[in-house]
Amino acid sequence: MHESPNWRTSSYTRSDSCVEVADNDPSKVMVRDTKARHRGIMAVQRATWMEFVEYIKQE
Repeated sequence: MHESPNWRTSSYTRSDSCVEVADNDPSKVMVRDTKARHRGIMAVQRATWMEFVEYIKQE
């Protein structure tokens, strides 16, 4: 059984100008634009997402 995505935004951004992330699926992380949720979702493998997050932390 699949769970519904648990969408959340970063606590560092305003809720109207950010992306939302759903990472409660064990196989993928989903990302969408808060201003245009209807335009679609980008899904990436969990390992790829973790590499992205680690890279951003270094900046």
